[in-house]
Amino acid sequence: MNRVTICIALLFLLALGLSLPDWLAEEDIIPKSQTEEAWVPNYQARTMRSTVYNKDGKINHQVFAQKMEHFDLLGFTLFKFPEYSLYSPTATPWKINANEGTLYDDQRLQFETDVVVTGQTDDGLQQTVSTNFVEINLSDKTMTSDQYVKIVGSNYVINSNGFKANLETQQYELLDHVKTVFQPSTRH
Repeated sequence: MNRVTICIALLFLLALGLSLPDWLAEEDIIPKSQTEEAWVPNYQARTMRSTVYNKDGKINHQVFAQKMEHFDLLGFTLFKFPEYSLYSPTATPWKINANEGTLYDDQRLQFETDVVVTGQTDDGLQQTVSTNFVEINLSDKTMTSDQYVKIVGSNYVINSNGFKANLETQQYELLDHVKTVFQPSTRH
């Protein structure tokens, strides 16, 4: 063999030796949830209406939304202008309206921007909760907010910075009570 052939062979072996670690290295696996594919909805709906029944065949909850997008890889569903009705065997129904809503796989609902929660007490009086954020746990039928909240009943107005509520027992806990105005009715 001549010198040129030996030099070419050595250069080839040197190049092979330098690039071999790159060839043998494992590729970094990017989880699907971090890819752009995760941000593409699996399905969408416009003017969507859905009713879910419990095991006894009674309505558990209903939802209507102008737009819905489900993201399977991310584990949530987005709603635009949702109207959500939550039914309970022990209490009157609650209706939630908002500009945006998110349903997570762990049965949590979050409503944001101009949230209005409407319910009725046992005596038929309407009660309204207004805030910019509320989270509802569908499993235990509880509702919480850490934002400014205004609760309006037939003869009272309560202002608070956050609250917790049980939708079945209709019991509330104010986290940072600000003010209550009570106006007794004059029924005869």
